[in-house]
Amino acid sequence: MNDILFYFSIGWDHIMSWDALDHLLFLLALIAMYEFRNWKQVLILVTAFTIGHSLTLLLSVLDIVRFPNNWVEFLIPCTIIITALLNFTKKNQTKNIHINYIIAFLFGLIHGMGFANTIRFMLASDQHIGTGLFGFNIGLEAGQIGVVLFILLIEYFLVRQLKLNKRIWVFLLSAGTFALALKMAIERLPI
Repeated sequence: MNDILFYFSIGWDHIMSWDALDHLLFLLALIAMYEFRNWKQVLILVTAFTIGHSLTLLLSVLDIVRFPNNWVEFLIPCTIIITALLNFTKKNQTKNIHINYIIAFLFGLIHGMGFANTIRFMLASDQHIGTGLFGFNIGLEAGQIGVVLFILLIEYFLVRQLKLNKRIWVFLLSAGTFALALKMAIERLPI
């Protein structure tokens, strides 16, 4: 049980840390189009992302796949850019929820590569890889759910209570995440 709690806290910290700004930006871009009333769809969407993230971690820990770190660090902000751009092109993403699940899963694979080296070294000496990965992923998912519910509550307050135009909300989140991710991508160009 101590192993699960130890890795849970690492997973939680992975999402709650400012070092995970790219992860937080992706979540913002991913859910920008959604409203509080879509919370069930959003939780499934975030879980699809976690499944992709977890799969890459598992394959990495088992030393089945490895990726050049400089490319991974570049591709992560690219997923944020693409997600933010999709928000500008779609009027109602909730109608395309199944496509969004696939996108979240695929981009989760890329984001998982970013933490794969760190978790591989941590778990390499651990006798119970499954326990560690389980704890980490539960911590990651719990942190993501907390962040997402917080964002959805802000959306509810601003859009539903204060009557901020929904398009302005989506534009602000998408433009902000796009700009920060573009800066990250330029800084991380693998050349």
